[in-house]
Amino acid sequence: MGNGNGSGKKQQREYQKLAKEMEPKRPVLRNCLVAFVVGGLICILGQALMELFIRIFHFSEKTAGNPTVTTLILISVILTSLGVYDNIAQKAGAGTGVPVTGFANSMCSAALEHRSEGLVLGVGGNMFKLAGSVLVFGTVAAFFVGLLHWIFTYGG
Repeated sequence: MGNGNGSGKKQQREYQKLAKEMEPKRPVLRNCLVAFVVGGLICILGQALMELFIRIFHFSEKTAGNPTVTTLILISVILTSLGVYDNIAQKAGAGTGVPVTGFANSMCSAALEHRSEGLVLGVGGNMFKLAGSVLVFGTVAAFFVGLLHWIFTYGG
């Protein structure tokens, strides 16, 4: 006598097939285009800010990058605090997550979510759960890239 597992697996396969048929189709091409356009618009804003710092505030091309990135981060944090950035991200997808503004949004969101737990354990502790892995990876990657650069430039 069987234990009934054969019919259970058959029902599970039939259910998965039915669920896949009923699942709404994702507009992958549309989503990619929207993400590309929104990410591009954020980059255009960054370039416009950089030109502003160069032409109006007389920064050099080399030094205009720092206030440009800082301004983009500030805009992202303000929009996140007002609840606007998340609405944009819902429609734009990865287009808002890839530039530095997406990283600022994720840190600000974590800080806002845990502010009731206090500044150190709530905001500080939870804000860096996400940022910590990114910062560690960036630091380690920069070390190895610098090491390879040094080896190929001075070591060989």
